[in-house]
Amino acid sequence: MIGKSKTDNTVRLTVGQAVVRFLEVQKVERDGQVSTFFGGALGILGHGNVAGVGQALLEEIDRFRFIQGKNEQGMAHVAVGYARQMNRMGAMAVTTSIGPGAANMITAAGTATVNRLPVLLLPSDYFSTRRTGSVLQQVENEQSNDISANDSFKAVSRYWDRIDRPEQLSASLMRAMETLTNPATTGAVTLCLPQDVQAESYDFDLDLFRERIWRIPRTRPDKDSLAQAAEAIKSSKRPLIIAGGGVVYSSASKVLAEFAERTGIPVGSTQAGKGALPYDHPMNSGPMGALGLRFANRLAHTADLIIGVGTRYTDFTSASNTMFQNPQVHFVNINVLSFDAHKEAAIPVIGDARETLSELQEVLGDWQVDEDYRREAVAKADEQRQAVDRMVQHIPGTEGLGQKEVIGIVNEFARPQDVVVNAAGSMPSDLQKLWKAGSPLGYSVEYGYSCMGYEIPAALGMRMADPSREIFSFIGDASFIMYHQDVLTAIQEREKIILLLLDNGGYGSIHSLSMQVGSQGFETKYYYRGDNGRQNLKEPLQVDFPKILEGYGVKTYTVEDAGQLRQALQKALASDQITAIYAKVAPVERDDAADAYWEVATPEVAHIESSIKAHQEYERIRDLQRNYL
Repeated sequence: MIGKSKTDNTVRLTVGQAVVRFLEVQKVERDGQVSTFFGGALGILGHGNVAGVGQALLEEIDRFRFIQGKNEQGMAHVAVGYARQMNRMGAMAVTTSIGPGAANMITAAGTATVNRLPVLLLPSDYFSTRRTGSVLQQVENEQSNDISANDSFKAVSRYWDRIDRPEQLSASLMRAMETLTNPATTGAVTLCLPQDVQAESYDFDLDLFRERIWRIPRTRPDKDSLAQAAEAIKSSKRPLIIAGGGVVYSSASKVLAEFAERTGIPVGSTQAGKGALPYDHPMNSGPMGALGLRFANRLAHTADLIIGVGTRYTDFTSASNTMFQNPQVHFVNINVLSFDAHKEAAIPVIGDARETLSELQEVLGDWQVDEDYRREAVAKADEQRQAVDRMVQHIPGTEGLGQKEVIGIVNEFARPQDVVVNAAGSMPSDLQKLWKAGSPLGYSVEYGYSCMGYEIPAALGMRMADPSREIFSFIGDASFIMYHQDVLTAIQEREKIILLLLDNGGYGSIHSLSMQVGSQGFETKYYYRGDNGRQNLKEPLQVDFPKILEGYGVKTYTVEDAGQLRQALQKALASDQITAIYAKVAPVERDDAADAYWEVATPEVAHIESSIKAHQEYERIRDLQRNYL
């Protein structure tokens, strides 16, 4: 029973109860649309939270959804996927035990923060009173008694706090919500909850639990910055837009399309920005960067002005600072975060992508690029689409399925609103090149952090966020081995995803990269260990992946050719539960379709010929790198 409050303006609750009550009533509003912010909580209730936040969730189970986790990293990745599919208009909370349970979330916290996605992490912590001394699962630090494993979250959180007293909770919860709902600062928020404090009671102000609507701001740009950007555009001859994730997050796709049509400026997309412009839009030059295609990249090579919209300029986007080769190239960056807007010594235009593009169009008026440049850009966009159609075809004379072929066939079955999910290995490259995204939220390849193990839990979170969409989750065999527990969660929660498990016998992407940099594919594939301590390349490890999935209770189809794959997809789509399709695919081979570079360091001193040659090539290409100052 809740304790009696001292006054009519307060209510006596434990800290755990206050946290859950607060989360229940938080809402967000953007463009006049109001929605509940927290879609529920995920947790493994163990040492530290079982009688704190866990007890509070039990009391509120009819009002606040709870999902039982199987691994803490996976729980947080479910929350990341949920936030992604909600387009940052929704989030989930994740509660864990102390020590290893909490530390397991650190990887997912990095995923959330790098991808600018709101996730609330509630790891349990040591006893604040210290009456027990060191507790089970606590990492002691001889220099200070107030350091625990949870301090590791500071590097991957946008806001971090430890609640040592109930009096501290109200201000911290408000600060957490401000961070989670701020487009410029959102990411992982970590509130560490000592296990004794979770269970302590306090007279909380009733106003803490009133319904509260947080307005997602659409920051308008500074007029002087806008005028400076417009002047730079008008002075350019070969401008190019880079559409990043900020276009999707701000729902700016329609405005971007209109801007490109009116000005004639072509658009290349990053991984996070793919789908921001319709695939068949005449100004969509396609994916760019080290994982993109040469069509947008060659426009970038000669561009005299780059207009970055909601992009961070990662090394893949900039081809490790070799992409923009015009000696006169300069930059205009539209971004809600000043840090990103100032990259590449750009003219910074700090503001919401949708509003900024609209206002920039007003300032530009009827200005357009030269008609010859527009025609060149449209022609390259057409070439790109023709190349994609060729690349997904079966290669004559080869047996079995190729990875690109599988992607093309799955894409045939996806409706415009359906979602493709992936995170690591060679598939992000192939998906960025080849997937014909049908909508801005229909492409969700996590390549900001490239986190193996993300694919299944994130797909589950996306399905929970929007059950009207089919979720196609591509996962490699190595990533599956690393993390697959949440197929059980999908069964338990009766949430449908379609899992495409492609087996290339190990770390196929890294194998190809290893060959490229002269390391001879060392320890990148799965083989038994020989008597000499080396891998026996004549004795590959064989894993029965369908049997693993079937052991969980997942209906699994093994396919060997295009016909079998199409039949399996039809059955998967007709099902109302998680289904898996397993295929062995040919070993990954990197291609030069991107006409772009990605820097991977090679040894200055080596004693094997392959490494010596790779370093010579490395030094040659590094000469193309520039600092854009």
